[in-house]
Parts: sequence; C-alpha cells; structure tokens
Amino acid sequence: MSEQRFRVEHLLTEAGDVGGGTVTVADGRIVDLSEGAPDAEALDGWLVPGFVDTHVHGGGGADFATTDPAEALRALDYHRRHGTTTSFASLVTVDIDTLCDQIETLVPLVRQGEIAGIHLEGPFLSSAKCGAHDPSLLRLPQPHLLDRVLTSGQGHIAMVTIAPELPGALAAIERLSHSGVVAALGHTDGDEQAIAAGIAAGGTVATHLFNAMRSIHHRTPGPVPRLLTDPLTIVELICDGTHLHSDVIAMAIAAAGPDRVALITDAMVAAGMADGHYRLGALNVQVEDGVARLVGADGQPGSIAGSTLTMAGAFAFLVTQVGISIPDAARMAAKTPARAHGLAEVGQISVGNRADFCLVDDHGSLLRVMRRGVWLDRSDDTPTVTS
Repeated sequence: MSEQRFRVEHLLTEAGDVGGGTVTVADGRIVDLSEGAPDAEALDGWLVPGFVDTHVHGGGGADFATTDPAEALRALDYHRRHGTTTSFASLVTVDIDTLCDQIETLVPLVRQGEIAGIHLEGPFLSSAKCGAHDPSLLRLPQPHLLDRVLTSGQGHIAMVTIAPELPGALAAIERLSHSGVVAALGHTDGDEQAIAAGIAAGGTVATHLFNAMRSIHHRTPGPVPRLLTDPLTIVELICDGTHLHSDVIAMAIAAAGPDRVALITDAMVAAGMADGHYRLGALNVQVEDGVARLVGADGQPGSIAGSTLTMAGAFAFLVTQVGISIPDAARMAAKTPARAHGLAEVGQISVGNRADFCLVDDHGSLLRVMRRGVWLDRSDDTPTVTS
C-alpha cells in the first residue's frame, strides 16, 4: 500500500484549523492525521475538504442533460479541476420522455461513483417563476409522473425541486421525503404559508434562495424569511456577484449560519467557455461578460439562465468579496451540502473519509485539487471560443 504524506500550513479538520498538520493518504482514503512529520511534502496554504456541488447542470462545453455519458464525464472533469470533487448532475425541464432518457444515461455514472446523485430541477415548477425553464413543458407533480422519473432513476434520484403551492405538491414532497429523496422548494410563486406547508410536508432544501421566488416585503414576507430561519432547511446560494449582491449573501449567512448554507454553482454548459451562444434544455442562451441569459423572442437578453460559476470561484468570492473566513467558506462549500444529502464519506477531513481536498491560499483562491488520492491536472483552463 503506497502512501502519500504532506504537511500544510493550515489543516482544516472537524476540530477546525489545527495549524501545521500532516495528512497521510493511501488507496484514496485518509489514513492518518498528525501534528507534524518533517519528511512529509510541504504545501503552502489551507487544506480544506473537496467541494461538494449539489446543483450543477454542466460546464466546459458539456451538459449533464445528455444521452451521451462521455459528455457528462467531460462536464465532471471540468468542475473537478475547479475543486468540485463531489457533484450531483442537475437536469432542467424538458418533456418527460426526454427527461427519462437523460436520467437513464446518468444512472450508470452514479453506480460507478462518478456522480453522487441526480437532481431534477423541473418540471414541477411554477410558471410564474420558471426562470430559464420552458413554461410550456412544466407539469404538475402528479403521481404517475413521479412514478416515471423515479423508476427511470432506479434509486439514484437524489433531489427534486418542487414549487409547493402547485396542486398535488405537498403529497409529492411527502412521498419524496419518505422515499429518501430530498425535496427542494424552489421556482415558487408561493407565499410564506405555502413554504411553511412545504417544509412541514418534508421539504428540506431551498433551491437557489432568492432566485426564482417571491422577494421579501416587510408586510408580505414571502418564502425567504421562513427558509432562512427554519432549522429544518438548508439554503442554496449562488455566490457569483450576479445572482446575489454580496450584502444579501452576507445577510443570508448571518441569518442561517454556515451550517445551513450550501454553496452551489447552478453552472451550465458555458462555464469555462468564451462568451457566445449556448443551449439550456430547449432554450437559447447568450453569454456576455460571463453572464448567461435567455434570448428573448426579440433577440434581446432576458432572464438569467444558470451561471458560468465554479465552486472555486464561489469560494474565493465569499472570502474576498463577502469577508467570510476560510473555515466558514469551507463548511458551506463541503460539509453542509454533504450533510444535507447524507454523503458520509466526503465533506470533511477525517480519518477514513475519501482523500478529497482543495488547497487554497489566504485569499481563498484554488491552488491544487486532490480527488480520491490523486492530484488533478489544472493546466487546461483556457476558455474555448464558441460561435
């Protein structure tokens, strides 16, 4: 059994920053954590758990919404090189037959351990808050439709986003939660009562909080205050400076705490690519200055359509633009999302867990990535031009 040992300036374990610690890795696992070893490889910076992205659609020019497993692997490779050592595969709204074909393409990748689970962001969404989802393809969460997608998933659907105010939504949320599937509340035009009912039925995640839901008003609060303060919920945040202002991000983290905030990218195929034209599901998207927006019927940019974010970018944004400490940023990028989805072997640096690490500097910028005991090559990061 070959071993790797490396000593870091800051080792972030369950106990917090233990300073100059040494990590021993063998066969893709952490086998020892110690205070020091002079003969270990010295690494400058902070060693934090590998990032866990539970809401991502693609990147590097590749899409998870595919019937080609090689394309899904290309998207995984791109995000791995940017710190996401554990990833869900998120699918947008399409017709049910196509959705089931996409799910069945991803199932073997879950079984092989490439993907941690499948997330369905649609079609059970509010047409009033559909965002970058084709409103003509949205559906009510009827039992027979749930049967179809869950059967296609063969036990590997990890999360389904539902607007809780839809007819049949509360029964669907209850069914999902009892089946071990995380029910996420999002793309909702529901008020605070609808959100409270969704939580009571078993909803435990807020899909990209603030985005694609009613805004806060001091007399009609809507979903955000309940989602921020209810201890049963984990709130997703897209921290790119486009979806949310840094002051709003700081407020959300102060209200919910790092143990209830999960960083996500919501990245689409254009992440890591040059500005240009792309597709998200059946919809046309224009990326300009790194911001993805739907193309309206008049050819003008419309709603934000996912992001071009990476977890490395979100982590550094939190540290440099929001003023979050590296330990708290690491909790939101790894431990909290892993815990929210029952991923026991990732999300924190502890003996027995997978050797998944990100090495970052004092500004939160990503330096190196290890996944399952292998340092990943990060050299191929040049955006590819698209027409």
